[in-house]
Amino acid sequence: MTKPEIIITAKGHAGTMATLQNEFTSHLLADASDRGAFLKQHAPAVRGLATFGPMSVDGKLMDQLPKLEIIANFGVGVDAINLDDAKKRKLIVTNTPDVLNECVADTAIALVLNTLRKLPQSEQYLRGGNWASRGPYPLTTSLGGKVLGVLGLGRIGEAVAKRAMACGMTIRYHNRNKKDVPYPYDPDPVTLAKNADVLMVVTPGGSETAKLVNEKVLQALGPEGYLVNIARGSVVDEPVLLRYLQEKKIAGAGLDVYADEPRVPSGFFTLDNAVIFPHVASATVETRKAMGDLQVENLRRHFAGKPVLTRVA
Repeated sequence: MTKPEIIITAKGHAGTMATLQNEFTSHLLADASDRGAFLKQHAPAVRGLATFGPMSVDGKLMDQLPKLEIIANFGVGVDAINLDDAKKRKLIVTNTPDVLNECVADTAIALVLNTLRKLPQSEQYLRGGNWASRGPYPLTTSLGGKVLGVLGLGRIGEAVAKRAMACGMTIRYHNRNKKDVPYPYDPDPVTLAKNADVLMVVTPGGSETAKLVNEKVLQALGPEGYLVNIARGSVVDEPVLLRYLQEKKIAGAGLDVYADEPRVPSGFFTLDNAVIFPHVASATVETRKAMGDLQVENLRRHFAGKPVLTRVA
């Protein structure tokens, strides 16, 4: 039986790539020296896209692949895929939710711990020989008794909240709509920031949330408040955040995501009040395998004439 033909947009998780290339006739867009010629060559037969990373998938690309039926994304966030364009063309879009909730929530709490307790900085202090020559590392800030304001209380946000409560924190949240949860609700991000000691950003990316955390929000967070972002870099006004950290207008930030990854503004590298991770929230062997398995299974099911498991609304 002829294997369905797909295009893989970028080099991604190695095990998933191997499975895709084994089960489907796969063409790697990242290897194309001439993108236009590549798309024209494969347009008559390609029925699926397996997407990795931030490459834009819009109506222009979709129209270059007239046989396209499904776009299967590796990851929860689909902000790089124009869902309106896909809907107009009756294309199925899938993602990989739930399988990464726990891992991302672990990273979120790690960022809170590292940011308030300055654990990476204290390790560098020790490695630099300063404990013996200068004495104990300066005192830091406890998590217990602090208020965590969750901006985006979805599946990951709820997993973060459970972990934060285990650390003695209390929870507030803001969503577009209230949820049936036991946490106080704030009507907007500014109010949430004003009421929180730590503002945790867990919203989707995309145009609707672009720079949602702006200067007004950071000003409300104040000089004793902390920002943690595990969502998308686009959700935060990054130049304003950098300035607020440099000028000590907020106490600190823990970041796993940035506006133009992997290019991170060098100003963050010298800050003592910022903990920065290279987008590793879901980066474990187990979680990435589960994400890849779900991406592949959605493609399998579609080409077998079955409903996909995780269709994006």
